[in-house]
Amino acid sequence: MAFMSSFTSFNLPVKNVLQSKVFFTGLGFELNPQFPDNENAVAIVIGDNLQIMLINQAIFNTITEKESVDTSKYAQMTIALAFESRARVDEIVNTAVSLGGKLHAEPEDHGSMYHWGFVDLDGHLWAINYMNLDEAQG
Repeated sequence: MAFMSSFTSFNLPVKNVLQSKVFFTGLGFELNPQFPDNENAVAIVIGDNLQIMLINQAIFNTITEKESVDTSKYAQMTIALAFESRARVDEIVNTAVSLGGKLHAEPEDHGSMYHWGFVDLDGHLWAINYMNLDEAQG
């Protein structure tokens, strides 16, 4: 039996919800008006049926009952998103850097797949990808 989610949301701890909100909306993502927007949390739509909840780190720790990962030392996950073109990948990564993010490695061009990444304001790793499915299938 296959399980398919109709909506996916993941929570990211952040030091400053307002600064993170400005960062992600600056990348072109939109606020989800169905969720509260305050100093403790904000919902950002990052794709069809996909959002991130940016949650104040102290609040996040009470929800999980665990300490957050120190992203200056550890990576807990890489958030990978696919976009429609190489130009869009470059635009997102360059915009992230202009908004205070950092580059994560150099761009990688594998012909049918193009990959580049950034680190957001709180040290979370983002892999931004383009894949030409026609070319990949040969």
